[in-house]
Amino acid sequence: MTRRLCLVTGASAGIGAAFARIYAGHGYDVALTARRAERLEALAEEIRLRHGVETLVIPADLAEPGATDRILGQVEANGRTVDALVNNAGYGVPGRYAATPWEVQAAFLQVMLTAVCELTHKVLPGMVERRFGRIINVASLAGLVPGTAGQTLYGATKAFLVRFTQSLHLEGAEAGVHVSALCPGFTFSEFHDVTGTREQLSRSLPPWLWMGADEVAASGYEAAEANRAICVPGAPNKTIAAIAKLIPDDWAMALIAREQGRFRKV
Repeated sequence: MTRRLCLVTGASAGIGAAFARIYAGHGYDVALTARRAERLEALAEEIRLRHGVETLVIPADLAEPGATDRILGQVEANGRTVDALVNNAGYGVPGRYAATPWEVQAAFLQVMLTAVCELTHKVLPGMVERRFGRIINVASLAGLVPGTAGQTLYGATKAFLVRFTQSLHLEGAEAGVHVSALCPGFTFSEFHDVTGTREQLSRSLPPWLWMGADEVAASGYEAAEANRAICVPGAPNKTIAAIAKLIPDDWAMALIAREQGRFRKV
């Protein structure tokens, strides 16, 4: 195949599905992976009809050890290599750390950190060898501000992704591999439905804080093409990130503590 291939994790909805459509619109074939096979098949059919590219559907649960090998094995079995990788799969674990079983937190870390690092580690050498690659790690504004009570590991994993991306960005610069961390704020997707905070957030947050998944993904794509290490989409989110950098940590934590009840179940 002469077309490049983009692998998108968490592609069944939200930002992941938006990235799949964007890359297909730019002429990439797409490999779609997530747990919900029927969602992936529907998206794959839509993309094939709209953009005339090839699609590969790979149902997988990144919480399971060995999932990354199975995903990349299917890509290889179809005679393809990964030219662009969007590490988007993710979710939140509601509640406080001590009140949640360790098995739940361990699965969370497997999806949010280990699988991301493993997939990236396994596709990066080929990108370097071919002198072309795009890697987008979907982080969060939560990785750029102090942590909150509730969903304890979420902000921590996103902060890790930001630093991980910055290092990869520097390492890939001379090899034509662009690596960017996308740090969206509140986004219209299924994320808050899964965590059970949709009604709470709709009540407590103003509409101007929200962005659409398509808009967020478009910003991430543009950042990767321009080889910007960090992308914070939307003026309100950029302002929040800038303030968090400028004010002392104690002040920022006090502000988070005061406001966290608006967007976290604690």
